[in-house]
Amino acid sequence: MKYRNVYLESFGYTLPEEVITTDELEHRLAPVYERLRLPHGRLELMTGIQVRRFFPPGTTPSSQSILSGEKALRASGIDRRHVGALVHGSVCRDFLEPATACGVHHGLNLPSDCLVYDVSNACLGLLNGLIQVANMIELGQIRAGLVVGTECGRQLVENTVHRLNTDPNLTRQDIKHLIASLTIGSGSVAMLVCDKELTQTGNQIMAASFLARTDQHQLCQSEGLQPFMHTDSERLMHEGVATGAETFTKFLAETGWQRNDIDKTVCHQVGTAQRKMLFETLELDSKIDYTSLETLGNTGAAALPLTMALALEHGHILTRNRVAMMGIGSGINCLMIGAHWQTSRVLGNFESAEAVRSR
Repeated sequence: MKYRNVYLESFGYTLPEEVITTDELEHRLAPVYERLRLPHGRLELMTGIQVRRFFPPGTTPSSQSILSGEKALRASGIDRRHVGALVHGSVCRDFLEPATACGVHHGLNLPSDCLVYDVSNACLGLLNGLIQVANMIELGQIRAGLVVGTECGRQLVENTVHRLNTDPNLTRQDIKHLIASLTIGSGSVAMLVCDKELTQTGNQIMAASFLARTDQHQLCQSEGLQPFMHTDSERLMHEGVATGAETFTKFLAETGWQRNDIDKTVCHQVGTAQRKMLFETLELDSKIDYTSLETLGNTGAAALPLTMALALEHGHILTRNRVAMMGIGSGINCLMIGAHWQTSRVLGNFESAEAVRSR
């Protein structure tokens, strides 16, 4: 897919204030660690995750998505009456029906002729939403769209800790399939996308490539809205990287770029081993990449766009950089998006939506 009229105008993000260290989490796992004689420190060693953040108990995804969406709108300077689509793409949602996007649409006071829906595709939900909005803009159906999502990982992590400590039948092998659940963190992010006439930044989305290898869909699965994740982490890592390598070949052909043309990358945030294997396989220098997994953990579908927002805010991505957004999600699905960057507009803090609006 190639684009001529689509621009990634701004980001808004919201991070929880509560910080939980991996060391603290392992102390909470003392009963199972002692029973199975597991060494303290192995979780951080295996994943590279030092801390993650959690929203307060009972936080709804829509409440944080409204806040992040308001920030993205504010940062863009684009009137919300131009927003013709709102897509909510996180794994977490308020309930099964109606779409969580409905509450976000209402909270943001977006136009009534705005297309509103949820997208669910594991850790690729927000990137899928980004491409759907980009397609609508390219076709001239809408002028701007907002893609937003919030992952609330507290319940999954706490449920997993409780199960590990109270199920006496769990073996070391069983625990391997639950480790991924302990890497989850919380975060919220929104992206405002617009057409050429509205853009004030010139951050053009150039192309996107995708690939589905659904024969591997069983490698990471969860149950219901308050799930336990069951993940074959090692096999998922190898199959995911293989899928990424195949997609990357398509991506280079679609963008017309060579490897050396890529100035910066942002990837889904899973763990240090996966990242190392991916960059070695793609023959890319890991120095061009920006990570957040060390301090945020795996924030699901929010991970890649949230990490990109932080990379922009911290000056990692510069004017005229060619940026590759490389997403890999269970399923297995892979989506890579190329952008030519110019000007960064990011708003991320702990203010309320009302405070942001009043600026």
